[in-house]
Amino acid sequence: MNIIIVGCGKVGYTLVEQLGGENHNITVIDTNEEKVNSITDDLDAMGIVGNGVSFQTLSEAGIDHADLLIAVTGSDEQNLLCCVIAKKAGHCKTIARVRNPIYNNEIAFLREELGLAMIINPELSSAAEIARIFQFPSAVKIDTFSKGRIELLHFRVTHDCLLNNYELIHIRTTLKCDVLVCMVTRGDQVLIPRGDFVFREGDVVAIVSTPPKANDFFKKIGIGAGRARTAMIVGGGTIAYYLARRLLEVGIHTKIIDQDPARCEHLSELLPKASIICGDGTDERLLIQEGLENVDAFAALTGLDEENILLSLYAKRTSRAKVVTKINRINFSGVLSDIKLDTISYPRLVTADMIIKYARSMNESLNSNVENLYKLEDGHAEALEFYIKEDSAVTNVPLNRLHIRKNILVCSIVRGGQAIIPSGQDELHVGDYVVVVLTHARLNDIKDIIEG
Repeated sequence: MNIIIVGCGKVGYTLVEQLGGENHNITVIDTNEEKVNSITDDLDAMGIVGNGVSFQTLSEAGIDHADLLIAVTGSDEQNLLCCVIAKKAGHCKTIARVRNPIYNNEIAFLREELGLAMIINPELSSAAEIARIFQFPSAVKIDTFSKGRIELLHFRVTHDCLLNNYELIHIRTTLKCDVLVCMVTRGDQVLIPRGDFVFREGDVVAIVSTPPKANDFFKKIGIGAGRARTAMIVGGGTIAYYLARRLLEVGIHTKIIDQDPARCEHLSELLPKASIICGDGTDERLLIQEGLENVDAFAALTGLDEENILLSLYAKRTSRAKVVTKINRINFSGVLSDIKLDTISYPRLVTADMIIKYARSMNESLNSNVENLYKLEDGHAEALEFYIKEDSAVTNVPLNRLHIRKNILVCSIVRGGQAIIPSGQDELHVGDYVVVVLTHARLNDIKDIIEG
């Protein structure tokens, strides 16, 4: 497809990086020449210096032939206006990033009235992801499918975990757990394991299951599954606001620490049930005074990656809290994996995943829709959810008789609202929602799972 991206900040750069791997023709627009040059020098994209709201600039970028325009400048209003002009000028699909909480209750109205394909709020999506983690602290990461009926949970095998030196096949035969191990990350390797696979300490394991059965599994392997009751957030930005609101809604007592008095006053008005502390979140004495040693969950959400990393390491050393670290830059992901932080949240990767999902679903000729997509392990693996629209070579045939390509695993089927963890005898039917995990490959359609 021909894609135009307006805005060359961190999110714009990540989008070009991720979408470039999908074999699209990409043109970027920004008023900052240095940012445009940075992208065009590093990545496979054309660049134009100009204002994305300008019809002339959009014409120069090829709006007449564009299939998709994505507006991710720093201004919500500019993003919306850019999409409106693009639709009038070129009749392409449009996506706008809108982050200000003031628009949160108006997203559906704006999308419908302005004719947008999608409005993305990465801060809201990141907050939702962190809130899920705090409600299930055993997991390092949680991805949801089929409106929460199916979850992909990532957790680390510890020294005293039952899975340490345990053979995979025994999870079903001995533990009698209805979960499917779909991926294991060991060092730099990302594996889809077979029944004879033996877990080791330090492995990051991804399982697919329903929430109740996942709880049962974690209890049996000796990992606590109880949710957090108290949470501390350092940094009072937009993600912190969305996160605190979610946590308070489910009864988790929440405390926010920020050093900007005006921001603290604003948060006190928006979140009357939260405890808002005005102070330096990097001050050890303040953190101890505010009860860091006894909290169940801790989120480092300041605007500085380095500060978030140090805060998280201190929280891990000082407390038994589940710790989440927000990272804006992803250049040092290898180093971060060596540090072994609990959970890392990358807001701009959330945006990229949502847009890639939409881009893959734009081909109307396919016999299935891409309903969800998550990039896993720095892009080395993917989890996709398909909705099967019509019969094809993969339907009405037992899975063990399909010639499924190497490094692809069918993880779950949701049929009539009921979740199924599939065995070899299960079949795919029209109307099913199917979750597939894969490494070293790419899928646009459910038919792509079989050898051609």
